[in-house]
Amino acid sequence: MVKVLRNAVIVLFVVIFISIVYNFRNRESNTESALISEATASIEFKGVFIRDEIPVTYSGNGVLSYNVSDGGKVGSGSVIAEVYSDENQIVINHQIESLTKELDILEKIQNPGTLESAQPSSVSAGIKESYRNLILCRDMGNYEAFSESKENLLVQMSTYQIITNEVDGFEQQISDLRSELNQLTRQSSKSVETVKSDRPAYFVSYCDGYEGELTSKKLDSLTLDKIDEIKDERKTDSNIVGKLVEGYHWYIAGEVDNSRKEYNIGSHVKLRLESSAEYVDAVIYDVRDEGDPKRSLIILECSLFNYDLVQHRTEKIELVMGDFRGLKVPREAIRFDKQKVVDENGKTSGEVSLKGVYILKGEQIEFKKIDVIYEGSDYVLSKIHEDDSSYLALYDDIMTEGVDQNGK
Repeated sequence: MVKVLRNAVIVLFVVIFISIVYNFRNRESNTESALISEATASIEFKGVFIRDEIPVTYSGNGVLSYNVSDGGKVGSGSVIAEVYSDENQIVINHQIESLTKELDILEKIQNPGTLESAQPSSVSAGIKESYRNLILCRDMGNYEAFSESKENLLVQMSTYQIITNEVDGFEQQISDLRSELNQLTRQSSKSVETVKSDRPAYFVSYCDGYEGELTSKKLDSLTLDKIDEIKDERKTDSNIVGKLVEGYHWYIAGEVDNSRKEYNIGSHVKLRLESSAEYVDAVIYDVRDEGDPKRSLIILECSLFNYDLVQHRTEKIELVMGDFRGLKVPREAIRFDKQKVVDENGKTSGEVSLKGVYILKGEQIEFKKIDVIYEGSDYVLSKIHEDDSSYLALYDDIMTEGVDQNGK
């Protein structure tokens, strides 16, 4: 009898132990810790650039030598390009320009007044300052100021070499440059035509035929079908110089899914373009659908001009709505809980449905609210409410299975 009881007790303990381990592992596998995660809300679409553009042409006789780079600013009467009889004249003129600049630097270094007043300590301090400015201009992307800082640094370093007797001077180099410049000048000829701007504007060195169609005045009549037809091609007419872009604002139009009403007029967003490494700030100018909100036309307004942003008529655009940081919640774990609404007098005035999750706290199951700030394909991010214990908190064990809408 004692053996039977002993064996029964042992079997009972084994069953209890197995049950505890099974339930523990089963519950453990059905929970997921609430951890902080980050996400970027963005979409991609075919963007069409819309600018107020005026074509610029010339006689078509000769070869163009541009004085302004794409995206550069011109004033009224500014020279956009010179026309020469052949390519060789352009090469000669570029050589003359380069050698003249080099000669100016050497003459500045060799100037007796500069050398007499220069002291090693002051020149050394100037070298350090110019170097810092050079690095700053590089990091800021200010390439015009970068070129100036580089020239200043070269002058100061060369001056330091002369006053410390590391070199005798640059008289021979100056003489050689003057001789080479005289020879090139004899080979050069004047331009046969000059192309000037008749207004303040930005310059682009090509035309594509859409200059009269895609303008700010025609934004209201723009359609998705029209956008689909636009191609990124350039005209090859022999008399084209380029075009002038008027105003400080331009637009990008494209197709987006606005069925969730995510895109609102006046919202500030960022754009990432294939042709540019930098983000471009933009404002949503207009959003409209043609019967189906999943195919909505979005128009974005921008004001930045540079070389990269004027190289195409169409381009793949990534529209970034924002970066979000919150607690990651599996979509399948989201539940709704009805809670009574109690007024100031303690009376129940109805019920409200709250979105949240059930968490496992020890052996107890609790409902915690979530505040959704971002929705992914299989998860959402919930805003962190550190001062409100009714919301999901960091490291809470979210139950992903085994709980119905009533928490059972």
